[in-house]
Amino acid sequence: MAASGTAAPRCLVQYVVVRSDLVHTLSWPLGAVISQACHAATAAIHLNYNDPDTQEYLAELDSMHKVVLQALDQASLSSLSETLTEKGVAHKLWVEQPENVPTCLALKPYPKDTVHPLLRKFKLFK
Repeated sequence: MAASGTAAPRCLVQYVVVRSDLVHTLSWPLGAVISQACHAATAAIHLNYNDPDTQEYLAELDSMHKVVLQALDQASLSSLSETLTEKGVAHKLWVEQPENVPTCLALKPYPKDTVHPLLRKFKLFK
């Protein structure tokens, strides 16, 4: 039991948004799509490595929290990326090369309540 006055750790979460049409319409192998999400998540962490939230998130390796959401297509993913950029939300839009195809994006770790409102319309990836 925590000592009185000890604050509970903040709920930091890394959101990853993946295009669901890659699997359901374009018939990409599931492993390839999972790789895209891994690339985006790793890149977002790398680009924001010195950020205090990222450091706190990495300090608790066994309790990292990720949420994987789905964007219906490239247009909805690109629109989300533009919105996040306008709102100053740090993220990495992963563009698969050499095809130059945006496949997913990942935010740096944030307190859930900070970014969840911007992602509310996206459902869990299925």
